[in-house]
Amino acid sequence: MNPDLDIRTLPMRLLELEQEHRELDQLIMSLQQDGSADELALRRLKKRKLQIKDQITQLVMQLSPNEPA
Repeated sequence: MNPDLDIRTLPMRLLELEQEHRELDQLIMSLQQDGSADELALRRLKKRKLQIKDQITQLVMQLSPNEPA
């Protein structure tokens, strides 16, 4: 867990990452539809999107209880 984040800031960080993930998704789709996108730039954007998805998954796991209620 990132030492700068505590349990009170995790939900806000989660929202920020989800928003960034949506924005990247829209950007990637737009660039692909345009047809003039640089393949290297697209790969980098997709890689960043995947990294954000991994961070989101980690935060969700931290916010979810380990044991069923």
